[in-house]
Amino acid sequence: MFAPETESWDIVRRWLRSAMPAVYPVEANPVPPSHLSPPGSPAAASTPPGSPAAASTPPGSPAVCLICRGPIRPGLARCYQCGRHGLLGPGLLADAVVPISYAVKGTAAAADLWRYKSWRTPSASARAGVLALLLTFLHDHGPCVWRHAGMASPSRLAVVPTGCGRPGPPPLLELTSPYLRLPLTRLAMRPGRQGRDLDIQRFYAERTVARADVLLIDDSWVSGASAQSAAAALKLAGARRVAIVVLGRHLDPASPRAGQLVAQLRPGPYDPSKCAAHPQLDQRW
Repeated sequence: MFAPETESWDIVRRWLRSAMPAVYPVEANPVPPSHLSPPGSPAAASTPPGSPAAASTPPGSPAVCLICRGPIRPGLARCYQCGRHGLLGPGLLADAVVPISYAVKGTAAAADLWRYKSWRTPSASARAGVLALLLTFLHDHGPCVWRHAGMASPSRLAVVPTGCGRPGPPPLLELTSPYLRLPLTRLAMRPGRQGRDLDIQRFYAERTVARADVLLIDDSWVSGASAQSAAAALKLAGARRVAIVVLGRHLDPASPRAGQLVAQLRPGPYDPSKCAAHPQLDQRW
């Protein structure tokens, strides 16, 4: 997807560290126990809250969802939204969800995820930062994501459509497509299917994804309903594997559970060693 390591990537990383607002990197969860079913499988969706298979957070670790890395109650493996997605779309969800950073409400980095696509006056600096962060992360950690999703590498690119009826291509597609060397599979929302819950019929996907491994990108993850609905559309169109990479996993510090997670985060400049898909073993399992 990208050219080999060159001095140019070092320049981009230095720019990210010096010019971009501090980010809240998402680090990998320890590998879950073997009795936990893969995310999105029927068994995973039906895991009763509080059962031994759901108790996935090691003692002393932040309580985060195994799928989206959002806050959860201690003793659970998945947040409410991701658990509900598994019930509504078994077998059709993404094979990996990899947020690059937390988008903490009220921070400059979270604001940039709105400013880069402002309908009237998109911010040039926000656009440059969003583009650089996504491309650099994919260059540095794409192989981690592909491995996490069970694919060698993606053969198609897709972008989650905006949900506000905005005309034209999604801003993230317009921003990134000149730089990603993957053929595009377009997604479109079916009339009347906009909503806040997962809907496997919300989007229509071109049939170009038959037997393909797809990189699906989005700028923000709040509940994940749009991204997982897009993943379901790709699977229904014949995609073999889908890996979601999202720039910012939204957190609202005003929410008690999210506030507890935010309090444990340490913002800083882009760090190429941090990746939510890095395999990590933890002997406490």
